[in-house]
Amino acid sequence: MAQALGEDLVQPCELQDDSSSLGSDSELSGPGPYRQADRYGFIGGSSAEPGPGHPPADLIRQREMKWVEMTSHWEKTMSRRYKKIKMQCRKGIPSALRARCWPLLCGAHVCQKNNPGTYQKLAEAPGDPQWMETIGRDLHRQFPLHEMFVSPQGHGQQGLLQVLKAYTLYRPEQGYCQAQGPVAAVLLMHLPPEEAFWCLVQICEVYLPGYYGPHMEAVRLDAEVFMALLRRLLPRVHKHLQQVGVGPLLYLPEWFLCLFARSLPFPTVLRVWDAFLSEGVKVLFRVGLTLVRLALGATEQRLACPGLLETLSALRAIPPAQLQEEVFMPQVHSVALSEQDLQREIKAQLAQLPPPRPQARLAGAQAIFEAQQLAGTQGAARPEVPRIVVQPPEEPRPPRRKPQTRGKTFHGLLTRSRGPPIESPTRSHRSSTSFLDTRF
Repeated sequence: MAQALGEDLVQPCELQDDSSSLGSDSELSGPGPYRQADRYGFIGGSSAEPGPGHPPADLIRQREMKWVEMTSHWEKTMSRRYKKIKMQCRKGIPSALRARCWPLLCGAHVCQKNNPGTYQKLAEAPGDPQWMETIGRDLHRQFPLHEMFVSPQGHGQQGLLQVLKAYTLYRPEQGYCQAQGPVAAVLLMHLPPEEAFWCLVQICEVYLPGYYGPHMEAVRLDAEVFMALLRRLLPRVHKHLQQVGVGPLLYLPEWFLCLFARSLPFPTVLRVWDAFLSEGVKVLFRVGLTLVRLALGATEQRLACPGLLETLSALRAIPPAQLQEEVFMPQVHSVALSEQDLQREIKAQLAQLPPPRPQARLAGAQAIFEAQQLAGTQGAARPEVPRIVVQPPEEPRPPRRKPQTRGKTFHGLLTRSRGPPIESPTRSHRSSTSFLDTRF
């Protein structure tokens, strides 16, 4: 497994710098009054046109047609051809279809269908003043260089306020976490507020339960799991981090809580989300391991980071050219970390974790689909089962004896049956008249 990650840096090809499309932590300078937005909506960004590493237009069109076909028969495709969906997500969902695919992958469309009118009631209800004040202070920090979130009175910030407020009312025991802001903002860039809300619910409660609550117990668990994976897959990097005193809680929460929305170029963020919504939290671990390897995988890099501050700076200052989607994502998917390996490590670390312990999470779109199908089957009205009535066995009858019809014709028997009754000798068998009535 260690060979799959390697200890040496991969030499990336020279690609166009896209650092202007980074998250809010990298957007330090305000937008110019007449700067143009790139294809993702970032003012002054450099992603106006696809770079040389992007697939050609005809290939993108083919992928769009595949996604249109798969989403048109979603239940059938998920039931029989999930591997195809997973591979297409790894290649990247076309930008024009993310608004259609993300709610299907995470199961938000089922939640919205089963809860009609819920979001409208939450959006119209007054929020908790404590949470409303905290959310209001964070609105301008979410992607300030994106055209949706530039104006405080614009639809971007107002929609973000409504979505985050609705979640605090939907789950008052959890409230609001600042890391939910970037996640909800990315969702609002692609979805209407109601669909973005249900996607946020699925992420917080199905993909990452225990991440955004008051105790954040799942973050502590995943930090221990991440260090165990580093010890097994990148032993030299793990040793260096221990020597300089850099624990996973110093850098991992910003990565995992925000789903890398504030740590990677935005085109790469979208590719990470495509894979994450398909395969679950395993993708976050793969991305994190790849970033650590890119920052500290070489001996020269570790020697240049003798202390804690230098090491943290290296983890946060990976050159953007190495993080471009067409270079970065193949490395992510090549990390030798299976779902079985991850669950085994989670189980081992969970036994050592003090309470409260996080609840179980579902491993991606297929598990969510199966759980929703099962819940729908159990919640539906059961069909009426016909009652089976068993009659008691009849008493055994004496065997029938053949009537004495020798020398007689059927015509004569019929004639005699219509006439007055004829005394017949006492016999144990039925008369010919009774036989004819029964037989014909």
